[in-house]
Amino acid sequence: MLTRIHFFLSTIFLCGVFAFGQAPQTVSVITVDNGPNALVQEQKHYVVMVSLDGFRYDYAKKYGATHLLELAKQGASAPDGMIPSYPSITFPNHYTLVTGLYPEHHGIVAMSFYDEQRKERYSYNDPKTNSDGTWYGGTPLWVLAEQQGMRSACFFWPGSEAAIQKVRPSYYLHFDDKYPDDQRIDQVLAWLKLPEEKRPHLITLYYSNVDHAGHNYGPASPQVAEAVKHVDALIGKLHTSLDALHMPIDLVVVSDHGMAREEGPWINLDQYTDLSNFITVGSLLYGKSEADVAKAYQKLKAADASFVVYRRAQMPAWLHYNSNPRAGDPIVVPKGPYAIRAHAPSADEKDNAPNTGVHGYDPRDLPEMKAIFFAAGPDIRPGVSLKPFENVNVYPFIAKILQLQAPPTDGTLNILSTALTDAARE
Repeated sequence: MLTRIHFFLSTIFLCGVFAFGQAPQTVSVITVDNGPNALVQEQKHYVVMVSLDGFRYDYAKKYGATHLLELAKQGASAPDGMIPSYPSITFPNHYTLVTGLYPEHHGIVAMSFYDEQRKERYSYNDPKTNSDGTWYGGTPLWVLAEQQGMRSACFFWPGSEAAIQKVRPSYYLHFDDKYPDDQRIDQVLAWLKLPEEKRPHLITLYYSNVDHAGHNYGPASPQVAEAVKHVDALIGKLHTSLDALHMPIDLVVVSDHGMAREEGPWINLDQYTDLSNFITVGSLLYGKSEADVAKAYQKLKAADASFVVYRRAQMPAWLHYNSNPRAGDPIVVPKGPYAIRAHAPSADEKDNAPNTGVHGYDPRDLPEMKAIFFAAGPDIRPGVSLKPFENVNVYPFIAKILQLQAPPTDGTLNILSTALTDAARE
């Protein structure tokens, strides 16, 4: 998913970093024969769900994103932000948005992690793992739709290249950072112009420009301002084009997390405790015995004011990060925008400074981690201002618009039901 590795909190706190700019199209749509839309599904509305990776909750006002602000007037928005799940990074939160599950429950607990049962590592940028559906729990929206006879399409989204529960979207692409931004919209429109029996009712679309600029230059930079205006113009084009189709289409625009300016040099955990009996992935720690884990916990507990450390079972309840062994044990939680990793590179390897812009932290401690939520269309009440809410609630909201029968999740429709019209709530 990502084009180059950014060692922010090393692998656990990595997020989407993509080149900003255009290049010739290099990938094509893959079509999966899931059969035609069921007749009952052909009559239902459409949802186009767009992710603007790394678009902080306050960027729209800060940088004058006129199209997004107009979307808020026409529909619903969360002016004080949507709360990402912990850790506030790309793959875990994108997958939470489409499953309604916290990372500890859907299993994608970081960008890269170790599974002690499988004795394997998952990595976001390894096709062997990121396209292997057995790593992914929950029922993504596109799987839910396909299982109920509704066709779906994914123009990039973490997990969409994998056969999850042996199901893929009817139309999807292998991730290519260089796919031209405008052509992504053209493809969305082409899908919506297909004959009714082939036309997807759920479409995802993804842009990484703002996240890339934030990492390289920081959230207060002119480059972020430029990236915000660029993707805002894309949203304006998309919205206008959708309206021109005269179809019942709801446009939902979200992000996975925000961005903060990094503070200080790398913090290497092995300077405080012996990690030779641990498997490590970024800042995630997997001890080979309970004695090793207990010793490391005691050593790290008072080691540095920049972080706190917990045994996994004692993680704060609000983080929802205490039940999945993939998260490791003990777990180090930064207290600010600090770059943490288990080890520095070996002497013969190049070491890079932390990114200028970073994320992955507890949004309750760093409000800069909060994401965006905008929605407008025939099923959305105009001018609705929502208080900050957790992103697990997006899943039942979209499932309700599409009239899909959703499984129990960590979210609830009650949180966002006020944004729906009376007809949509029925």
